[in-house]
Amino acid sequence: MKACIHFSCICFSLTQICMYFCDRPAVNQELSNLFNELWRLDVNRMKPGIDYTISVQGRAGFVNQGSHVVLDRASLPLFSNVNESKLRNITTFSLFMKLLDNYERSTGITERVTPEELTEINLFLDAVLETQVMKRAHQYLVSKGKSSSDSRQFKNQLNLIWFHLYHRQRNTGPDSCGFEHIFVGETKSGTEVIGFHNWVQFFLQEKNSHLDYKGYKARDQDLPDQDDHVLNLQFSWHGVVKPVGSAFIGTSPEFEMAIFTIIFLMNTERSTTVLVNIDQCQMELVVIRQGRCLGTAYPKLLSSNSRHVSQHSH
Repeated sequence: MKACIHFSCICFSLTQICMYFCDRPAVNQELSNLFNELWRLDVNRMKPGIDYTISVQGRAGFVNQGSHVVLDRASLPLFSNVNESKLRNITTFSLFMKLLDNYERSTGITERVTPEELTEINLFLDAVLETQVMKRAHQYLVSKGKSSSDSRQFKNQLNLIWFHLYHRQRNTGPDSCGFEHIFVGETKSGTEVIGFHNWVQFFLQEKNSHLDYKGYKARDQDLPDQDDHVLNLQFSWHGVVKPVGSAFIGTSPEFEMAIFTIIFLMNTERSTTVLVNIDQCQMELVVIRQGRCLGTAYPKLLSSNSRHVSQHSH
């Protein structure tokens, strides 16, 4: 009888282990290798402790979507210091920042693109296409038959994916695009922050007192560090709370555009989640389509500082 009970316990524990690991997708090794190559090529990436300093502070609590009441677990800003002169002297960052004020914050309000804004988009895409990061991404997509080798056609492809306007809210004119949603952020019905996955926009909005960082989101065994390149976080923007958001920290706009463009073009499903290891982080990269354009794209940190490597080795 004792042996039987013991055997059933073993079966139960094996079932639990299988449920835990079998639900998780396998690491995409090809994309991990490629994205680490892009990571090394990202010479414009800002370095933690040198070009910027963050203060992660306390763990944020659970908040319902649409709630305006939230416990603040971070009395200080997330960014305690950023080398702004360096930021403004790097071409892609400088041109990226010029695009951040081109959009209506609220969905449901028709976007109007001025000739000046079209010029800004053109200059930004030209600068991005000159970087080694995007050149390597283009080369990879050409090898997979997903992009034309002609750089002008590739530029048009990027423009469609990231900047083409579409309807996010019905019964209005075109009110959104991938770039606005992912990098700038939007509000919905005045009660929800949607998108907003960029660290530069986070820093600038925080600096201008439009954004209040509330704390990090992480599992007990995986506390964030000041040098983490991906953070899951909670914040309020213009008084509206984002219960859980996520963003790369320090990366260049071309790096983020490159990896999300690759995932977008390599898959046809409406929603795609890829598990990758980049630098010392294991993360899920989520991409959701809006027809031929990006609906949203963001990283979701699973573990940092190579903890996923040590967990597997034990």
